Amino acid sequence: MLCHDVVMPDFVSSASEGRPVLLVVDVADGGRIDPGFEIELQELTAGVVEAATELGFAVDRVPAAQAGPEELLRRLRVADAVVVTGGEDVDPSFYGGRLDDPRLGQTFPDADRAQIALIREAVAARVPTIGICRGMQIVNVALGGDLVQHIEDGAHVGLGSGDESMVDHVVAIDADSAMAKLLGATEFEVRSSHHQAIDRPADALVVVGRSDDGVIEAVEHESAPLWCVQWHPEDPGSKGSVLPDLLRGALGAIRDR
Repeated sequence: MLCHDVVMPDFVSSASEGRPVLLVVDVADGGRIDPGFEIELQELTAGVVEAATELGFAVDRVPAAQAGPEELLRRLRVADAVVVTGGEDVDPSFYGGRLDDPRLGQTFPDADRAQIALIREAVAARVPTIGICRGMQIVNVALGGDLVQHIEDGAHVGLGSGDESMVDHVVAIDADSAMAKLLGATEFEVRSSHHQAIDRPADALVVVGRSDDGVIEAVEHESAPLWCVQWHPEDPGSKGSVLPDLLRGALGAIRDR
């Protein structure tokens, strides 16, 4: 359902009955130029919610643009783990990029600001955090890195919307990385839909995965329980068990806290 005047739901309450709370943060409810993209993003977020619920999480899903920094931080205080999902371009003003780049898509600066505050606090508090696609990009920006504003050859996004925007390709993961241990493999056929990517990684992030053309596809934090992938493991056409494996990793980190 598309909604422009959003009433923020309250916290996941006692209905969670002792289940770990997963804060799922996407960009916005409404306000998009392309309503088809809105539907696609909500379907992808629904995939995250479904996978998390099946693993026993109580999910608290919040649109960052409507929530704002204070509300996201309030919800983080009662969350056990966080997933930051995909969406529009990160506003270049947050990483020193070109504001006049002609390939720049729609941005939601209020969402960026709120997610940056959330990510910094989650890392500082060692709350297990997963970033997906744009979620990986905003994690990098939040921690001091920057982005490639446009991948020139278009090899990571298809023409069209929905399933037509997804491109299948291979990603190799560093065998010595924590992510390889979580996922149980070092090579994956993945589904991507992005025209931006990490350029300079933040100092605290370790690059652990790339595609054949050298694009950074996976990072993890040097010490905090944070793992990010540039592709869409929540897409219905995705192969393997990357998303549930990452969520299981978050559950393990919750137990270790």
